[in-house]
Amino acid sequence: MDTRPLPETCCPDEPILWIGQGRATYLGPSLHLDPHSGSVHCFALGLDGPFELHAADIGEQQVRSAFIPARTHHQLIARTGRMLFDYSDTTEPRNHMTVHTKTIAYNHRDEEALIQAIKTTPKPPQHQPTAPTKPDARIQTAMRTLQTNPNLSAPTLAAQLHLSPSRFQHLFTANTGTTFRRYRLWTRMTQVAKALTTGANLTRAATEAGFASPNHFSETFHTMFGLTPTTLLTTGTKIVIQSTNNNPT
Repeated sequence: MDTRPLPETCCPDEPILWIGQGRATYLGPSLHLDPHSGSVHCFALGLDGPFELHAADIGEQQVRSAFIPARTHHQLIARTGRMLFDYSDTTEPRNHMTVHTKTIAYNHRDEEALIQAIKTTPKPPQHQPTAPTKPDARIQTAMRTLQTNPNLSAPTLAAQLHLSPSRFQHLFTANTGTTFRRYRLWTRMTQVAKALTTGANLTRAATEAGFASPNHFSETFHTMFGLTPTTLLTTGTKIVIQSTNNNPT
């Protein structure tokens, strides 16, 4: 699987899913998502026009960009055009929004420049740091460990970090905005995507990543992203694995 950045001549209408360390970025046609609640944060950007965002905190808003925190139940409706969905464990995109509510933030201050940059060179956006936002070093270690071994339990990681299980769980949620269980599901999802690029079928990839059954994987995927994995794959989405050096800081 090619891990190099896509060339500027790449067809911008080809659905692409970049997988990096703690990050997954989709660029392509609207996926007509059902209401869902992500395990990590999502930055959404309408490349060709605004989209509707529905959530308890904001009602219904028509926006061009939004930051949706982990565990926020919402529905995003983009009727036409291309969308970018950037899923990650960083809250940095929120700091670039001009409208903030208790949960969701929207209207990126450099929205138009960001859209044009992605249209010119399709790749995951680089969000320039505005303030130190790195979590506790122990939680960073736990996150990196889970990204390579998503089957580790909370008590096991807590013991490795010399923390009680309850203290570890508290620190994890406080630093990431999501629970350990949901973050582990997220890392399992990225493992499935990586396995698909090596030739594994969906059933095998899901089982090896730690899902109890194909149905468990499909239901979890739908809850997390608002569509089934089969629906995503039937769009012809190309999965590109990025090296650590290609991930934003």
